[in-house]
Amino acid sequence: MRNFVFFVLFFISVFTLQAQVWDPNSLGQGIEDPIDWEAAVEQENDSIYTLIFKATLEPGWHLYSQEEIDIEIAPIPTAFTYTEAPGKFELLGPTEEPDVPPLYDAVFEADITYFEDEAEFRQKIKVLDPTDLVITAEVYFSVCDDEKCLPPETERFNISIENKAVVEGFTDLEVSDKDQRLTENLNIGVKGVGGVELEEEESNGYTTIFFLGFIGGLIALLTPCVFPMIPLTVSFFTKGARTRKKGLVNAIMYGVFIFLIYLLLSVPFHLLDSLDPEILNNISTNTTLNIIFFIIFIFFAFSFFGYYEITLPSSWSNKMDDKASSFGGIMGVFFMALTLAIVSFSCTGPILGSLLGSSLTTDGGATQLSFGMGGFGLALALPFGLFALFPNWLNSLPKSGGWLNSVKVVLGFIELALAFKFLSNADLVEHWGLLKREIFIGIWIIVGIAMLLYLFGILRFPHDGPKTKLSKGRIFLGIATLAFVVYLIPGLTNTSYANLKLLSGFPPPLFYSIYEKETEGPLGLKAYKDFDEGVAAAKAANKPILLDFTGWACVNCRKMEEQVWSEPDVFEIMQNEFVLISLYVDDRKKLPEDQKFNYQKPTGGVKEIETIGDKWATFQTLNFQNNSQPFYVLLDHNMNMLNKPVGYTPNSDEFRKWLEEGVKEFQK
Repeated sequence: MRNFVFFVLFFISVFTLQAQVWDPNSLGQGIEDPIDWEAAVEQENDSIYTLIFKATLEPGWHLYSQEEIDIEIAPIPTAFTYTEAPGKFELLGPTEEPDVPPLYDAVFEADITYFEDEAEFRQKIKVLDPTDLVITAEVYFSVCDDEKCLPPETERFNISIENKAVVEGFTDLEVSDKDQRLTENLNIGVKGVGGVELEEEESNGYTTIFFLGFIGGLIALLTPCVFPMIPLTVSFFTKGARTRKKGLVNAIMYGVFIFLIYLLLSVPFHLLDSLDPEILNNISTNTTLNIIFFIIFIFFAFSFFGYYEITLPSSWSNKMDDKASSFGGIMGVFFMALTLAIVSFSCTGPILGSLLGSSLTTDGGATQLSFGMGGFGLALALPFGLFALFPNWLNSLPKSGGWLNSVKVVLGFIELALAFKFLSNADLVEHWGLLKREIFIGIWIIVGIAMLLYLFGILRFPHDGPKTKLSKGRIFLGIATLAFVVYLIPGLTNTSYANLKLLSGFPPPLFYSIYEKETEGPLGLKAYKDFDEGVAAAKAANKPILLDFTGWACVNCRKMEEQVWSEPDVFEIMQNEFVLISLYVDDRKKLPEDQKFNYQKPTGGVKEIETIGDKWATFQTLNFQNNSQPFYVLLDHNMNMLNKPVGYTPNSDEFRKWLEEGVKEFQK
């Protein structure tokens, strides 16, 4: 029964819940305007003039070169256009830009030519007739920092050659009644959040990982490396001490030191976290680390099968044993605890590796790992203190025997199954197509059948003793394993039964299938590209709206889709509980003539809304006072926000929790 409990619990996903309390009045703090443009004109001789455009950027922001970049997702290049006036002037060559070498851009992960702080562009022209000549120059550009890009903008300058100055209002766009009406049509009257409970404690996630670590520690107690040590060690303290009180104190301190030793193993990860907080948060999508975990888990599995032993150098345990003998007292007890940790590593190491892998690959970071290690150490330490307090309990302990080896082999099968989860993580990120959902489930079925054959005595391993009558525990666990294998079989099909909800978070998502599925949205999701169409579909389906402000050139949008949306639990919520509306703010497809208009910006100036991207970027700014991507909003059919909008959220658990909050509020 204990084996079965571990078998089930080890497949539970570990989530970190983070509290979010939102002031609705803070929504308007999201508009960013990190670049200022100025224009001027210089006369070189009677007919040659130079138009000068100077951009000043806030620290951390990049303006990109006019050069087109040949990568899959590239920044929007800066582009200059000038009004045509035949017989009045002509351009002399292209617009010149600062000569800087390409540098590595963290957003696009490529060497790209971009400008920081200041950039000056110069365009030579030959003036044929300066009389009343006003040149309208437009700069089309987008800027990015290390996390996001803003939607493309157009800056317009009216330059009087006769006066050698920039003319304000000479040919500025006007806003007509039609323009105002189309602007008003974009305003959906969004309302703030009311009555949303967002005060889940962060400790909930830590409690879960502590509990799973504790379960792992209990399992480690049942292995051949640890279990026989319990009566021997407790007897040593209780019978070998001069007084019963002294023996009791030593046994309890022995347990305390075991707990502290395993807790201290997480300290190096806190050091890594402090040097770069992204190191641990990015492990779940790091291909190399996931492959390393895959190899390690395979190695652990075959160790549990009995083909070899994973041990730390014997000199370490001998040295610790000598220290324990020479120091005596509390220090001697500490070194005895350290000796146990070293000697038992062949059994505890693979379980700790599982704990390490599952903690770090759920974006929980070093704190979550500390809770898991603490739980593990506490479970190992408790028996030594409890049996020292109640030594008569030792008589009720089962005797060591072949069942201990059976525990190790069952753990080996679990390690083998978990190994393919890490390979699947790498496969999903890199899109290799090696472990499609059905292939992954097929491997688990094979592992489950092998475990079933072992439990019923058909499959044998090196450390197994002679065949004996099957115990009730093995029969029960075998039946449970058979039930699990049967549950997995529908996952191989292309039917509604393929959605194995009890395993959400482990197999690849439903869309990553050998049965190719083509749809309009990211990852095979149904996504509406028009807001009104999406709202109509949400009303018809009686589902809340997930409004996704994105861009074709938005790298972090792709990261969210590929690394967060692809998580099975996130994907299933998005697919089943929401209507997705994806609005691309950099889509340069022209709007129909009757839908083009001039938008009076609140900050001054007029913006021409000519493309689909212009429309949705203005829609975002007008309704949500935000102009960055990705940007996600949950709405009901009356345009009430269901919770706080969020931007780039690389933690999949945090994003899933945000979606679940919206569903709960909508259901009210």
